[in-house]
Amino acid sequence: QVQLVESGGGLVQPGGSLRLSCAASGSIFSINSMGWYRQAPGKERELVATITNGGTTNYPDSLKGRFTISRDNAKNTVYLQMNSLKPEDTAVDYCEAIIIRTGSVTGAFQYWGQGTQVTVSS
Repeated sequence: QVQLVESGGGLVQPGGSLRLSCAASGSIFSINSMGWYRQAPGKERELVATITNGGTTNYPDSLKGRFTISRDNAKNTVYLQMNSLKPEDTAVDYCEAIIIRTGSVTGAFQYWGQGTQVTVSS
């Protein structure tokens, strides 16, 4: 049993900032990576950012410089600092993690949170 719980979404004006948090809990042996994906209504889910256990980050070119992902491995928590938000950033943001469960003999698996709404509008 693994659970990812997001928080920090909300309504902001263009140019504003939000900080999302996602905490993983449950029978976790290790977390290979954590990240954020987002999905607008009728659209495919797309990558926002990922970070490995070793700290390697990955962003789409369009988000580099505005979004920053970080993590606290001791707390199994990942954060997403979103600055200079634009209306096109409006989406449900989902936390994801590649996790090896305690006692696993099948390796890592991808888990998803329930999502948190980010709305950027004037």
